[in-house]
Amino acid sequence: MTQLPKADVYLDTNRVISSISPLLFSGFAEHMGRCIYEGIYDPESPHADEHGLRKDVLAALSEMRLGAIRYPGGNFLSGYNWLDGIGPRDRRPRRRDMAWQSIETNQFGTDEFMQFCRKLGTEPMLAVNLGTGTVQDAANLVEYCNAPTGTSYADLRAANGHADPYGVTYWCLGNEMDGPWQIGHLDAEDYGKKAREAAKVMRYQDPNLKLVLAGSSSSWMPTYPDWDRVTLEMCWDRVDYHSMHYYAVNSDDDTPSYLALTARLEEFVDTLSGVLRYVKAKTRSKHDVYLSWDEWNVWFKDSSGDGKWTVAPHLSEEHYNLEDALVVAQWMNVFLRKADVIKSACIAQIVNTISPIHTTRDGLLKHTTYYPFVLFSQLARGAALDVAVKAPTYETTQFGEMPLLDVGASYDEASGSHAIFLVNRSLTDSLPVELHWQDRAPQSIQTVYQMAGTDPKAVNTFENPTNIVPVKIDAPALQDGHATLVLPPLSFTVVDAC
Repeated sequence: MTQLPKADVYLDTNRVISSISPLLFSGFAEHMGRCIYEGIYDPESPHADEHGLRKDVLAALSEMRLGAIRYPGGNFLSGYNWLDGIGPRDRRPRRRDMAWQSIETNQFGTDEFMQFCRKLGTEPMLAVNLGTGTVQDAANLVEYCNAPTGTSYADLRAANGHADPYGVTYWCLGNEMDGPWQIGHLDAEDYGKKAREAAKVMRYQDPNLKLVLAGSSSSWMPTYPDWDRVTLEMCWDRVDYHSMHYYAVNSDDDTPSYLALTARLEEFVDTLSGVLRYVKAKTRSKHDVYLSWDEWNVWFKDSSGDGKWTVAPHLSEEHYNLEDALVVAQWMNVFLRKADVIKSACIAQIVNTISPIHTTRDGLLKHTTYYPFVLFSQLARGAALDVAVKAPTYETTQFGEMPLLDVGASYDEASGSHAIFLVNRSLTDSLPVELHWQDRAPQSIQTVYQMAGTDPKAVNTFENPTNIVPVKIDAPALQDGHATLVLPPLSFTVVDAC
């Protein structure tokens, strides 16, 4: 192993990008594959509690400290009648889910999801069906969740054992309505009209809602970014967030380019940020709309989506490796670097289906991608910092010359805590890094966590669950606001200082 020329990271707590939104480290649960059944809800498992919720899954998700969980979809949403999933379980209908060609038992629905969120201490983010669903259906669901008793749907909630309103704040106006695959697909103008009216009547039910408009389902869509412009112009003053979706792939097995994917991710954010500024100016509005990256993850090894009309089929159960974990870590660095415009982000999904957690009936595995998420959600607090980085570069096929070091940082003034997140993209060389605090340096570096390996394809398995996990390494000395680390190749390092 050789050593690269030194990189320098300059930290200044006066260079604040934005406060870090509590929703930035959120999750997504869809009725797809085994995310709900055999994942969140599995009464046959020895790990199930008295409500059928998996206690081991709850424990693993608790470590992730999810700000919110988006539910119930996803493509599933656009053919879902929320009334099927409430009331006595023995009376709930079994349905064909057209989105994933699966059988939906409806044994888990809105009330069970609310109970699940309360056990986790996380905010629910509910989505309304704007595919086959109507504007009235959306208003009725808000009444069911948020209205005091005394009217039909609020009384129905009480009859189902939940007298007090749930007070759900965050709501998504449909899902990926730009996609021809979506049940009830609409063009931008028709979706804009439907979303605008749904937002209006939902706010009649509860004026305190925060609403998410469905944006482009990928930067690869032929209608992107015009879809975003048109729908935002129609709905600007009625929504608070605009969604964006993206799934990372390495189908060409080009690891150097894959590890530089932040170039594409930041371009996606910058384009939509420009659309937001344009529409705000065009509408002469004082209202702000922010981005909600409410589906993001690595997804390409298992893209299965046909459940063959079975219950809880094994669909899109990715097994994540070291390079995937490094991409996830850098993606979360992008969230920090763009924290002024990205205020919500949901990893898709949280159990089994394209997820950092994998279950069998008896056990649970944490994939490599679980650990970067946990480190960010537990340590990135306060404000995101605008970090100056000088680093050696390398050549990539897809993005040309890119820096070998990717960095994000946060500072919490209340506690005086600093967190720096560092990825060495080199496959072969270690990278010395000098940290320079230009003001308000911490007293000491308390802990350094590091994930690293020599094989980018290395994975965790049930037989070897700790093959790729963070370990604590010796913290460097901090002298006069300077500290030096040597980052091994293919590594993710987190510096926790105070």
